[in-house]
Amino acid sequence: MQLTVRDAARILGVTEQVLEKWVRNGELPAERVDDRYRFNRVELLEWAAQRKIPVSAEILEDPELAPKGLPPLSEAVRLGGIHHGIRGGDPETVLREVVDRLPAPPGLDRDFLYRMLLARERLGSTALGNGIAIPHPRDPIVLRMERPAVAVYLLEKPLDFGAADAQPVHALCLLVSPSTRAHLHLLASIATALRDPALAAKLKAGAPSEEILAEIERVERVQAELRAAGTARRDRA
Repeated sequence: MQLTVRDAARILGVTEQVLEKWVRNGELPAERVDDRYRFNRVELLEWAAQRKIPVSAEILEDPELAPKGLPPLSEAVRLGGIHHGIRGGDPETVLREVVDRLPAPPGLDRDFLYRMLLARERLGSTALGNGIAIPHPRDPIVLRMERPAVAVYLLEKPLDFGAADAQPVHALCLLVSPSTRAHLHLLASIATALRDPALAAKLKAGAPSEEILAEIERVERVQAELRAAGTARRDRA
């Protein structure tokens, strides 16, 4: 999970000097290990998503995990569900309902998960901007389950989540995965999908579940076409 300065700079497409400047200025979270900076993959991806910085697909690589077929975001959302009418006048109350409604395997310690989500929010808001937040513990939620899932929660009333753009949050996405690699894959997919204006508008309007899923599937088709076009250009070069 830990990345070096060289790894992080390559993933973000910047020089090591720029990366270290961000850390020194307190803009980019990092840890000191043996007097060197180390970066958490999830935090790095989240940080890039908040600032709309494109990242290399390398962030999804994890040599400790064997490659497996990963589901598209739409399939993960169908498994996790889209939950309307989430109530609460503060992040603590909303996160409690989010955890209580989360579809998860038997035996999930929901109180522990709730405490981990709160602890992460206290380190800094997980709001990505445009009224969307992705609450999560500092490390991925890895559970004994066959397929990863993304639960989408639509708030009854927008709520101040301390977002960098100062916009109140109206939708949250919570990921549960059987592996770190699946978590990172879906986190990257969510960060990409939520930049789409039509999907963002559906979430803000609290549209019916099938309409939101249709927009997610449309975004996936567009992304697949872009990837295919990029591959074709590289093959011709």
